[in-house]
Amino acid sequence: GMRLLFDENLSPKLPNRLSDLFPDSLHIRDVDMKATIDPRVWDFAKDNNLMIVSKDADMHDLSLVLGNPPKVIWLRLGNCSTRQVEDVLRRNFDAIKLFYEDESLSLLALS
Repeated sequence: GMRLLFDENLSPKLPNRLSDLFPDSLHIRDVDMKATIDPRVWDFAKDNNLMIVSKDADMHDLSLVLGNPPKVIWLRLGNCSTRQVEDVLRRNFDAIKLFYEDESLSLLALS
């Protein structure tokens, strides 16, 4: 299934709050990592078939340079609540599913 890895700038509550749509998702705190741009985060997502969810432009740039896997869902939201992040991911579930299934796509920007 579609599993997400939420970066440090997003709430660690999100994997639980979205478990109905994205079961077994993780936050990088769950895997003892902090820095989003840490290459270990990229490798962990790649090795574990996780899509990275990030608001970080560095992650966006990395995705453009390296391609997939892992796929990156880039949230263009600025300062926002956990609820807003949750709502965007729920509202775009169908788009995320298509993105997940299309091997040619590396980056999905949501706002």
